[in-house]
Amino acid sequence: MRTGCAVALVGALIAGCSKAEKSAIGTATASTSTTTTTATSTSTSTRASGTAAVASAAPVSGKGPERPVNVLLITIDSMRADMPWQGYPREIAPNLTAFAKECAVYTHAYAVSSYTAKSLPALLAGRYPSTLYRNWSFFAEYSLANTFFPELLHDKGVRTMAGHAHFYFDHGKHLEQGFDVWRMVPGLKINNSTDESITGDKLADIGIDMLGAPENTKGPFFAWLHFMDPHDAYKQHPEAPKFGRDTRDHYDNEIYYADLQVKRVLDFASKQPWWDKTAVIVSADHGEAFGEHKMYRHAFALWEVLVRVPLMIKAPGVVPRAIDARRSDIDLAPTIVDLLGLPPYPEFAGKTLVPELYGLEPPGDREPIALDLPPDSNNNMTRAIVKGNLKLIVDGRGDRYSLYDLSADPGENDNLALEPKHRAELDDMKKRFEETWAKIPYLAPWGPGKMTGGEKANGPMGPPGYKP
Repeated sequence: MRTGCAVALVGALIAGCSKAEKSAIGTATASTSTTTTTATSTSTSTRASGTAAVASAAPVSGKGPERPVNVLLITIDSMRADMPWQGYPREIAPNLTAFAKECAVYTHAYAVSSYTAKSLPALLAGRYPSTLYRNWSFFAEYSLANTFFPELLHDKGVRTMAGHAHFYFDHGKHLEQGFDVWRMVPGLKINNSTDESITGDKLADIGIDMLGAPENTKGPFFAWLHFMDPHDAYKQHPEAPKFGRDTRDHYDNEIYYADLQVKRVLDFASKQPWWDKTAVIVSADHGEAFGEHKMYRHAFALWEVLVRVPLMIKAPGVVPRAIDARRSDIDLAPTIVDLLGLPPYPEFAGKTLVPELYGLEPPGDREPIALDLPPDSNNNMTRAIVKGNLKLIVDGRGDRYSLYDLSADPGENDNLALEPKHRAELDDMKKRFEETWAKIPYLAPWGPGKMTGGEKANGPMGPPGYKP
């Protein structure tokens, strides 16, 4: 839940950097291994065609995993896509940068939404937040009528465990559905506007303790750790370099600290007997703004700096490489379920990444990428799609359109929807938007409160006949 200044998104610069940072970043390209893929370039004249930046075929194993594969999911709050393995020139995450060389790195990955209480429940459900039973609050509560993928794993005998470090995860929001073990860092401060706690070391301790317990790892398991420290307020850590005095400098110090704590967990895990049959997925719940569009932190909008996130996957038999096809964290639930040997759940909105990770099929076009910010006590409804180099953002009741060419204008500063010469492109993207969201049925939140636009929250807590 934050925002940032410089964003090198593999050859594309986000506006808002200092001159020195722009000069240093240039057109940096992520280098994750000697076996990399090349994005298909889309010229300005053909940008409306929706051609995806799809990775070319790469020499990969061609053999699927020997299921079940254990899964360790590590998510880092507010971690922007412009990290060192994506071209950011400052060494703010040396351990994850080294780890990326062992992974399939998705260079154009998206969170589902722009803040935690919408993006992580969507990840757990494998469905967009607009389609879930939820209440009207910014810190949304989710109904037990929703099915989260850890429930599917638990029902098939997979050990499920999680560690968390923010009060939101421990106050009756029902995110723990399906988890055998759900542990919280003790002594957390409750502040609805910021995160005052330093928790990375304590969460790493919890992770190591959970992963070191034989009862948790004697059979197939799924473990999830969500590190909070990069979230504002940006605390300074003596273990990390002092990069400067502005907010991005302080954020970078926090990323460095979180990186150290993730390393502790991975170092421990790599010495365990189950390591060679375990996949590690690293991503984020959203990005962070540092002045872009006059925003700081996160939520309230779907700008690229808020929804572009890292995504790297290390799994047995997966060849390290870059994959430039656009992907979304909506695909993580089906991917995790697939790795653990379960059949796909029909309600998942995404699709497993396993076939392309293992070279059983090339990375195909999964666009448009859908981005979803449902209305609540603090947010107006905002939705977006990304297709090719074009991004359409639709605000409010669907009567305000913003269209951007992410190749020519990665900072999303030039709204093409206001220019008559781009009317054909706008009409095409509006059609694609309607087709996309027609497949994602909206579900109103339940009350008793009112949403920020004044509408009363009167949605259901579950399907017909459901009793809380």
